[in-house]
Amino acid sequence: MSTVKMFQRRTETESESDGPRSLIESTYEQLSIDIIHGKYGPGDKLRLQPLSENYGVSVGTVRESLSLLMSDGLVLTQSQKGFRVAPMSLVDFEDLAKARVLLEASALRDSIVSGKDDWEGRVVQAYHQLSLAEKRLEANPIAGFEIWEQRNQEFHDALVSASSSRWVQKFRVILYKQAERYRRLSTARRVSPGVLAHSEHEKIFELAIARDADAAVEALSFHIWSAVEFLKGRGLILESPDKEG
Repeated sequence: MSTVKMFQRRTETESESDGPRSLIESTYEQLSIDIIHGKYGPGDKLRLQPLSENYGVSVGTVRESLSLLMSDGLVLTQSQKGFRVAPMSLVDFEDLAKARVLLEASALRDSIVSGKDDWEGRVVQAYHQLSLAEKRLEANPIAGFEIWEQRNQEFHDALVSASSSRWVQKFRVILYKQAERYRRLSTARRVSPGVLAHSEHEKIFELAIARDADAAVEALSFHIWSAVEFLKGRGLILESPDKEG
């Protein structure tokens, strides 16, 4: 047995000591990251055996992990054709944006109306850390993207953290994760991405802290749609997944 195979088998055995569920979850998380980061591109076939070898887990674990990714919308399956990465298209991104606006606007309005001092403190802290990350993003969009993406999510999470709807919170997280593939494409192609992102976030922040729910929701909606309009104007993605080759 090769050294690589021995290492993979040992990794699988050690992981299995934590239980099959934790092994499936860890494989799901890694596959999710790899799809979002573009290791597997839109429309790519996801073959069970090669993935099993790549991640050092059983074929059954890979299949269960891919089934979880189907519920997130990152993976699709067709009868007798196996699994593949969900395609990216302008139609899909617009649909995502509509759904995000509905959920995040509702959660933001709820948070502005009912949020207390602790909510405001979370928003202030998250905004400060995001502002620092946006300076790094502006200086180096490639090296600065990962920390900016993390701080961006933390800021959006903080804004809606006083919303009491468990279901709204659950589904907005799924949609935010889906939109990351498009954010990466948009941010990588923009001129001065840090400056543009900061300008939009600054407006949302100031209106939220001022407790101006209507204006804050409008600014948030503009922010979500701005990436859609950018990709549409540059023709960087297909209009529809039906036009894939």
